[in-house]
Amino acid sequence: MLVDFKNLPDDSRIWIYQSNRKFSEEEVTTIALKTEEFLTQWTAHGSDLEAGVEIKHQRFVVIGLNQTNASASGCSIDASVHFIQTLEKELGLDLMDKMNVTFYNGAFIAHKTLADFKKMAKNRSVSPNTVVFNNLVNTKEEYQEHWEVPAKDSWHSRFLA
Repeated sequence: MLVDFKNLPDDSRIWIYQSNRKFSEEEVTTIALKTEEFLTQWTAHGSDLEAGVEIKHQRFVVIGLNQTNASASGCSIDASVHFIQTLEKELGLDLMDKMNVTFYNGAFIAHKTLADFKKMAKNRSVSPNTVVFNNLVNTKEEYQEHWEVPAKDSWHSRFLA
């Protein structure tokens, strides 16, 4: 069952898929519509899942799931991953590679491989205060409070000199 992302409770489970590039305006519309259509039909063991989607910075697809009434099962998680993979193919995106880092570079959002980010940290091109996107957050509350954080306050800190 599709709900407005804003109305999901703070303890809702979150999945964040970052893109290797910025979405066009048309892609944002397409991604939102297709994801909403998927969430309308998303179930676990025959029970409707109460979920919402948010597209952030024309680069991230954020799916939230209220687990109060029904939790995602292995099969329902597999279905969501398959859906994201379908989006990747249709739009020529990379949304599943967790070995990339996205961060603010001035007013712009940069996307680098983990190896390149490590080199940038070594060369001091990124600092402990560089704001990174911590896609390992698990709940809506963590997403709202700890998703965009200084690198020193996230798992990225291990790469800083």
